[in-house]
Amino acid sequence: MYEKTFPNKRFKHTLEFLEKHVSNSQSILDLGVINPFSKIMKEHNYKVENTKGEDLDTDTSTIEKSEADVVTAFEIFEHLLSPFTVLKSIKSDKLVASVPLKLWFSSAYRSKTDMLDRHYHEFEDWQFDWLLEKTGWKIIDRQKWTNPTKKIGIRPILRWFTPRYYIVYAERA
Repeated sequence: MYEKTFPNKRFKHTLEFLEKHVSNSQSILDLGVINPFSKIMKEHNYKVENTKGEDLDTDTSTIEKSEADVVTAFEIFEHLLSPFTVLKSIKSDKLVASVPLKLWFSSAYRSKTDMLDRHYHEFEDWQFDWLLEKTGWKIIDRQKWTNPTKKIGIRPILRWFTPRYYIVYAERA
């Protein structure tokens, strides 16, 4: 199903990484509202609950109350002012999280029409690793991939070779 959806490369890599580390018998708390990828997880028989749209910078109660086996966070930490607080509040011992990587040739994403759809952080891999380490997580596996576009220009060419997404599987240290 995800092969026909946009952005299919990201979804394909994310699902393969998730399936490598998380059994569909484990319950998942997916940070963020229901989204195309949480629907894909459900189509692949994962038991997924999403947060409800609360501002996770100021309200981590859903995370703190969750008894899910695994927490997933796919492209959400870059939207938060304080991902440190959210990562510290997770009770689960397992985390699968992805972030867009900072691109030296492109500024951070900022929607002109949606005030909430902006990136406060775009990480370098070492920065995200350090954030996880400082919040009590040990990275077990990691992967990066590119995000090529079909546009013409120098930046679209660079996107064929420069990793854009970074995903990790981590466990409580």
